[in-house]
Amino acid sequence: MRITPKSSEVRVPRFVGLMAVDAREAAEAGGVLLVAPDRPDFARTVVDYVVRQYPAPGVEVPRGAAVTVWFELGDDGGGVREPRRGGPPPGLRRALDEPGDPFAVLR
Repeated sequence: MRITPKSSEVRVPRFVGLMAVDAREAAEAGGVLLVAPDRPDFARTVVDYVVRQYPAPGVEVPRGAAVTVWFELGDDGGGVREPRRGGPPPGLRRALDEPGDPFAVLR
């Protein structure tokens, strides 16, 4: 933990890109408080990443001032991108009936 000198003004650390747990530690070391209006459970948030902050990094603020941070909004479907082919794996294909003529009943 970095100890900051006891002055009335501190520079806001850069929180963007940090996980919530790391952002809280950086805020404590930097002499500011973090608030997250989009996360009421901010104290328990661990692995979500900060995507925006106000005031900007490097701005001088009074020691103990609140810095607002926002996190990415949950799962945006940005998981693994790989080609998907329909149907079961090759070993299970034989368990399925082959599709017939869908209009056979109507004829």
